Amino acid sequence: MKTILLAFCLTAWACTVFGQELYVNTEPASNMAAHSLGIRLENQGYFKPTFKNRTTLEAMYGATGKLMLHGAAYLSDFYAAKQRFEGGSFYGKYRFFSQDTVQAHFRGAVFGKVSFSSNPYTTQEIALEGDNTGWQGGVIFTKLIHKIAFSGSASYLRALDNVGNSLPVMGSRDAIAYTASVGMLVLPKNYTSYNQVNVNLYAEVLGKTNPGYRQSYLDIAPAVQFIFNSVCRVDFSYRTPLYNNMQRNSVNMYLVRLEYNFFNL
Repeated sequence: MKTILLAFCLTAWACTVFGQELYVNTEPASNMAAHSLGIRLENQGYFKPTFKNRTTLEAMYGATGKLMLHGAAYLSDFYAAKQRFEGGSFYGKYRFFSQDTVQAHFRGAVFGKVSFSSNPYTTQEIALEGDNTGWQGGVIFTKLIHKIAFSGSASYLRALDNVGNSLPVMGSRDAIAYTASVGMLVLPKNYTSYNQVNVNLYAEVLGKTNPGYRQSYLDIAPAVQFIFNSVCRVDFSYRTPLYNNMQRNSVNMYLVRLEYNFFNL
């Protein structure tokens, strides 16, 4: 019993200390603890020209200290007059490099994602969060220095025809995505217990380009995050374009997310 309690406390401590890596719009190179399960309920949407939103239910599992797996289901009215189930995705991330020192580390990971969607049509953006059927592969690097964490990623996406629809992908089937993120732990000033409320602030830059089509965008997405008892987190974010010449759903989009983690399964 003492061993289990110690393991839980250490896991919670790690979650708190490295909380500034729990980015809202991107993934870090670090993984969740081995044999832990996370459940996310997320809603994203926009208000113009009419209100549209997507709800995502996602499960995350730390298979080992280096391997993390996700599965997600999507429900939205982005492509229909009312809410409908539109598809799902599977995501895997493997941490291949880790250099740790006191209150600092540098990590690298590779990731892959496959998705399926039954939407009757798509936008110019290739997006695997319910919009498109396709796959993605990329690399992430994350650097933590005390209370600030920096992260960047680059990936390639390939769109396939959506499931059950005869209408093929119109336009680009290929895209390059890139992100840059910074997160900072602002509260508590001094850590004394894993049940302290943690507050993290983030600034994330999200970009995507369709090679050969002169279609691209670059968004800025500030976010705030609250972590309760080191197991429950609440995220709020709003992304808006710095540059955009691509038809897409993700312009001026809010995000609200609730996540709960179960450790030492």
